[in-house]
Amino acid sequence: MIVVMGLPGAGKSTVLSIAHKTDYKIVNYGDLMFEIASRDFGVKHRDELRKLAPETQKKVQATVGKALSAMKGKIILDTHCSISTPKGYLPGLPHSLLSGLKVDYLVLIIAPIGEIMGRRKSDNTRVRDSESSESASEHDSMNRSFLAAYSCLTGAPAMIISNRDGKLKLAQKRLLSLLE
Repeated sequence: MIVVMGLPGAGKSTVLSIAHKTDYKIVNYGDLMFEIASRDFGVKHRDELRKLAPETQKKVQATVGKALSAMKGKIILDTHCSISTPKGYLPGLPHSLLSGLKVDYLVLIIAPIGEIMGRRKSDNTRVRDSESSESASEHDSMNRSFLAAYSCLTGAPAMIISNRDGKLKLAQKRLLSLLE
């Protein structure tokens, strides 16, 4: 399994679109979380997930972890490295989940904060709380720390891929280097 992470607006899905040309299956962690949270806890849209109580989020993550560990074949997990909640940052991939997965590579998609903020403003498909550039920068810093921790926990190499505006093909080329 290859785990691809990044801040909302970093362009994970856009970079990952190149993987559809390979034999990897892309699994969106948030979609799995939403499916379970809507069924079990009445969540109405994906952006409510991070506002669930931390204990509730952990229950949903445990159920997702079981589903992921049962998946076979070449999998790319599209997820967030950490989740900014009203009570602090939660690991997107807690140790209890990671320990049940065979992770081959960890990838963090990054972009300049100004570009991320611009992408978020132009994305009307999501319901997002407003966030300052300073807060997004702090979240990006937390993601880099979590990436290092995930690498230590799994033994999987970590790669950071920059997805700057106008440089998508370069970011996709770096991702493809892992898929070959």
